[in-house]
Amino acid sequence: TDAHSNSSVCTPTRYGLLTGEYAWRSRMKQGVLLGYSPTLIPEDKPTLASMLSNNGYYTACIGKWHLGLDWKLVDGSYLSFPPEEPISPDLVRYKTYDSIDFAAPVKGGPKGAGFDYSYILPASLDFEPYCYLENNILEDPLDAETEGSDLDTGYTGAFWRPGKMSSTFVHEEVLPRFVDKGVEFIKSREQAEEPFFLYLPLAAPHTPWVPTEPFEKKSQAGTYGDFVQMVDHEVGRILSQLEASGLGQNTLIIFTSDNGAYWKDDFKENFQHRSNYNFRGMKADIFEGGHRIPLVVKWPDVVPVGTNDQQTICMTDIYNTLQQFVGDQSKRSKDSYSFDQIVTGNTTNNQRPPVIHHSSRGMFAIRSGDWKLIEGLGSGGFTQPVTIPVEEGMPEGQLYNLKSDLQETNNRYLEEESLVDSLTQVLDQLKSL
Repeated sequence: TDAHSNSSVCTPTRYGLLTGEYAWRSRMKQGVLLGYSPTLIPEDKPTLASMLSNNGYYTACIGKWHLGLDWKLVDGSYLSFPPEEPISPDLVRYKTYDSIDFAAPVKGGPKGAGFDYSYILPASLDFEPYCYLENNILEDPLDAETEGSDLDTGYTGAFWRPGKMSSTFVHEEVLPRFVDKGVEFIKSREQAEEPFFLYLPLAAPHTPWVPTEPFEKKSQAGTYGDFVQMVDHEVGRILSQLEASGLGQNTLIIFTSDNGAYWKDDFKENFQHRSNYNFRGMKADIFEGGHRIPLVVKWPDVVPVGTNDQQTICMTDIYNTLQQFVGDQSKRSKDSYSFDQIVTGNTTNNQRPPVIHHSSRGMFAIRSGDWKLIEGLGSGGFTQPVTIPVEEGMPEGQLYNLKSDLQETNNRYLEEESLVDSLTQVLDQLKSL
């Protein structure tokens, strides 16, 4: 119940999950990648996929990739970021479509990250190109254009941006298609001798919110609520197939999110629903609503039903946790600390170093015990004000005691000078690792 994504937006969180390292240690210091952005994870960097492959697992990625692809250009070269230069938001915007050879296999992507099989959407379902790639090859030509949808909704509803797409591509079909592929994959592993790892990053309930007819108007939280119910149903299909394949008892399932929900004040008022519980802020923010996430583990042979744990963990920790479970002896990733003993119930005291939080605009925070220190004023993300200039007599940052102030309303920065200094020192030390 105290789990956190390593960033409050999706691309850096996925980087952290697959590498076990905070994404700000990479060349990307803020923001997210787009559909034509080059690969972020270097091919020589160990990932969950390559680590598990080295331990006898067959690995697959089915779903939203959003970590960049090296598209081949007509001159035979490949799209790539300029060497050594930090990846800024401006660098990820690539618009010269006529220089890309879409018929050629891409480099990098899931294959470069060590996956044996992949079936992906390049980025989010609201970013072009709207298409599928199987094993780094475009499934259907990009032979159509879309004018976009719900462009005036403030990035909500059935929103997606204009751009290139395959004429066979239908936004409403993406969620069930990925689950269909996941079900097919599980069926294919029923008689296999080697174990498997399936990374299934759904494109939902991110925008566009496109629930199919059986789920329309079934929730009391609008189209978003309907779409969440559809996600729940589709996850149920995966669980059902594991049982039908005889794999349910000995399969470890981790269900989580890449960041908090994009849930504005008017949604809270209109639907009397708080998608981010009582936490302050939302997706992209440095506040708890930006990075505190659900993390549910199901493993019938190991984890007792109905147990819960309140210790602070980070999504980067999944890497080392799986290392421990498979007995991998390679070097632990820099920011990953196993919670295997929590999962198995063998400890109630997880000796994890403080967690570092990171917002979409690059604002840092550190969580140590009950205390959370934020470097700067404002949300650092979507909630206004994003930043607040420091004036005379004002605190330079924010300090909250989450045990007594989970909503982050009482800034203790000026009252706890020594604690601010010590947490700042720890944060600087961890940044320098």
